[in-house]
Amino acid sequence: MPARNYLFTSESVTEGHPDKVCDQISDAILDAILAKEARLEGEGYISPTGVPACVDNVRCACETFVTTGTVVVAGEIRTQAYVDVQTIARDVLRRIGYDRAKYGFDCETCGVINMIHEQSPDIARGVDGVGREDGDPLDLIGAGDQGMMFGYASDETAALMPMPIYLAQRMAQRLALVRKSGEVPYLRPDGKTQVTVRYEDDEPVEVTAVVVSTQHDPVIEDMNIVLKDMVAHVIAPVLDEVGIAWDNATIYVNPTGRFVVGGPMGDTGLTGRKIVVDTYGGMGRHGGGAFSGKDCTKVDRSAAYAARWVAKNVVTAGLARRCEVQLAYAIGVAQPLSIMVDTFGTALVEESAITRAVREVFDLRPGAIIRDLRLRRPIFEKTAAYGHFGRDDADFTWEATDRVDELKAAVERYGR
Repeated sequence: MPARNYLFTSESVTEGHPDKVCDQISDAILDAILAKEARLEGEGYISPTGVPACVDNVRCACETFVTTGTVVVAGEIRTQAYVDVQTIARDVLRRIGYDRAKYGFDCETCGVINMIHEQSPDIARGVDGVGREDGDPLDLIGAGDQGMMFGYASDETAALMPMPIYLAQRMAQRLALVRKSGEVPYLRPDGKTQVTVRYEDDEPVEVTAVVVSTQHDPVIEDMNIVLKDMVAHVIAPVLDEVGIAWDNATIYVNPTGRFVVGGPMGDTGLTGRKIVVDTYGGMGRHGGGAFSGKDCTKVDRSAAYAARWVAKNVVTAGLARRCEVQLAYAIGVAQPLSIMVDTFGTALVEESAITRAVREVFDLRPGAIIRDLRLRRPIFEKTAAYGHFGRDDADFTWEATDRVDELKAAVERYGR
């Protein structure tokens, strides 16, 4: 494949962005259900209808909508546990920093409307393996829906993430960090970042533009103050740590000249509306399914995590410099319908050997993914801001490179 020279741009948003507020509330509700169901299961709880508590039986598709002064939570959930949706939503808002109306939202006084109902029995039938009670237990857990999911990895950063989204995510994190620490005291929760990177011969060599839009106290009227603080406390720390050139970068901070009205007061928010921010910033493809609020039987989430796990192990094994994995499923069917591996011409061995090795080393049935990545734990709220991938956190099990040796051995056999 001939080398290319180009510019590529990715964006991120802070935890106070209205869409990310919704993602975090949805995942906090999922976490609360998983945690309480596990406790009830340990206590041997039996519901009044005779159904025992069991974390394996949790099904959750939770959606959140926010607008001025109001949170609406809806969706389909199956659980033996009771969780206080109002309290969970208010606690998330408080942690983010929306604790005063002048910030765009007040966790104490906003309305929280709960419209959650039971999961459809038609969906439950396919996922629970009704009518397929014999055989391998992992074949009984069918995919929660049809669709295709993608995972991606590239050796251009230590996290094996594309450089533009990696930088944008870290800058968004820095915005929240300096706000909460008081280092830049006039900042408020809502914000966005954007980074443009110049590639030569498909290698990131320079940042050419950075955009930071951050909500601020109305007392700050001079955007030069904000510009200076953003460069010193947000942009420079991230770019200097990575070591990429940015001397000639064009910096835009609050390009409209003012960003006081933010959060749900400035814009409505909805779960699942930042799917490119959640993944690879547009560098890798996306199947279209959102993650937050969904339990791990939903392959929109679990298979996307598994595809990242596969791609990262392929690159770490030195089999390719870039790798994208596509998985496809049918609702109620455990085995993936297709597995595709694309190395964009960077493979150091036969690509067909990599694909065969992936099929051998990774069990990509939903039940096996849940087991191997330990996805029945209440770990999901923290995934809902600053990206689901490229994070240095032991709970992000899909970031593990624990199949490298097995992949190498399998490729060696198939490459003969």
